[in-house]
Amino acid sequence: MSSPDRQTAPQVPDEAATRAAFFEAFGGVRGMVETTVPGLVFVLSYTINRSINVSAIAALALSAVLGVARLVQRGTAKHALSGVLGVGFGALFAMISGDAKNFYLPGMLYTLGLAVAYLVTAAAGVPLLGLMLGPAFRENLSWRTRNPGRKAAYTRASYVWGGILLAKSAITFPIYFWGDATQLGWLRVALGIPPFLLAVYFTWIILVKAPAPIDVIAEWEEREAAREAAKRGEAPERGTAGPAAEHGR
Repeated sequence: MSSPDRQTAPQVPDEAATRAAFFEAFGGVRGMVETTVPGLVFVLSYTINRSINVSAIAALALSAVLGVARLVQRGTAKHALSGVLGVGFGALFAMISGDAKNFYLPGMLYTLGLAVAYLVTAAAGVPLLGLMLGPAFRENLSWRTRNPGRKAAYTRASYVWGGILLAKSAITFPIYFWGDATQLGWLRVALGIPPFLLAVYFTWIILVKAPAPIDVIAEWEEREAAREAAKRGEAPERGTAGPAAEHGR
């Protein structure tokens, strides 16, 4: 196919690329389990023995084991470390304050802050979901100026995430203030995975219908190959740097 043909060909959504980017950005099923199980261990332990220290240490130890297992299996470091840090802050808050409910407070504040960030960035025209998924799709920030349909999709999906996380916060914070630790713990466990799956599902529906991402990494590689060929006095292969060269002018 010639360069002009490739340049005018319509962008087709890539479901496989969308699925792979989701797993990279959100950690997949394993990431959901790793963020939910330590909280389950804490509330189970606290329900049985009523010891904040024992329960917090058990949850933190399990989170550390899961994080090390990820690193040993050459998993993504950010998912391994984020889980350990989140549980670590919760354990510290609970032990220092002497209130088991505070084990969940850092995670609740993070959820609320993330909800606000999704909504504010979407309203500002720089949707957070685009900033998160852009590198995974190899499009970086090209969606902001070169792919308006994709920017609109990221904006809609960011509103979805913001709305779902805000609803989750609206349910959990009243229990934090007026309920007890076991009620809050079981509620947090129950609301751990379902809202996430709901947000991912709607995001998938939105993005899979959006224009495909522009692979700016491939464009950069093509431009570099064309420059190297020019330095050597060689003509670039036909189609190698067609669209990329046009973007680089």
